[in-house]
Amino acid sequence: MIAIGQYNDLRVINKTEHGLILTDGDKEVLLPYHLVPADTETGQNLNVFVYVHKDGRLLATTKRPLACVGDFAYLRVVADGEDGIFMDLGIDKDLYVPQREQKRPMFKGDQHVVYVYLDESNDRMLASSRLSNFAEEEDLDLEEGDEVSLLIVDRSDLGFNAIVDNKYIGLLYTNELFDELNPGEIRKGWIKKIRVDGKIDLSLQPMGYSHILENKDMVLEELKESKGIIYLGDKSSPEDIYNRFKLSKNAFKKVIGGLYKERLITISDHEIKLNIDQAAE
Repeated sequence: MIAIGQYNDLRVINKTEHGLILTDGDKEVLLPYHLVPADTETGQNLNVFVYVHKDGRLLATTKRPLACVGDFAYLRVVADGEDGIFMDLGIDKDLYVPQREQKRPMFKGDQHVVYVYLDESNDRMLASSRLSNFAEEEDLDLEEGDEVSLLIVDRSDLGFNAIVDNKYIGLLYTNELFDELNPGEIRKGWIKKIRVDGKIDLSLQPMGYSHILENKDMVLEELKESKGIIYLGDKSSPEDIYNRFKLSKNAFKKVIGGLYKERLITISDHEIKLNIDQAAE
C-alpha cells in the first residue's frame, strides 16, 4: 500500500507523455520527467516521496522534502491562502496550515515548528502548530538519563519547549541554560526527570556518575594545558563556568569536588590548582 506523505519503493511500469508511471502493485503514481533520475528503465525500482496533487492525482518526487507525515519540523511560511497559510516543504508542493490549526497567527516570512499529518477526508498533507495535540503523552518510551534528540520549539515562562525524539514535548529550564537557544535548532539532550503527570524535564548535559568521570578527565587536561591553574572556583558565576567547560555550576562543583577528594587539586573561591605531583606528569 502506498504511504502518502512518506517515502515509497515503487516499480517503473510505463512511460507517458508527462512522466513515468510507478506502482506498488495496486495503485499508480506519476513521476514527472524533470524529476526522473538519468538512465531509469522500465522495471526498475525507485525510492520516491508521494503526495496528493491539488487535482487529486498521486504524484511522486525524487526531491527530499523537509518533513514527512508524522514529523515535527521547523518550516517557513511562504504564502497566504484562503483561511490559512502555506509553508515551504522543499518540494514542488507547499504545505497548508489551516487557520484553525494555528496556535497563534502565522504570517509570510515567519518560521514555526509544526506537526505534519494527513487530512483524513482527502489524504492531503496538512500541518499544525498546535503541537500538544500531536505529541505522545502516555506510555513514554523514555527513562531518566536517556540521551535524546531535541528540536527547540519556543520560549515559555519557565524556559524552552522542545520536541523530544520527534514524539514528545519536554522543557529546558531557563535557570539551567547558559547557552543561547533558538527555535528550530536541533540539540542533543538528556531526560532529567519524568514527572508523575507525564511531563518531561530536559537537560543539555548528561546525567549520572559516568558523566562526572568523563568531565574529571577533561578538567584535568585543561589544568595541565593552563600551567596548573584555572581561575574558576566555588564562587565563580554559572556563566563563566559554562563558557569555559560547557558544564552547569552544579556539575562543575561535583567534578572538582571529586578531584579534590582524590587530592589531585586544591580549590578556592575563584580558582583551582593542580597539585604539584600531577602537574609534573
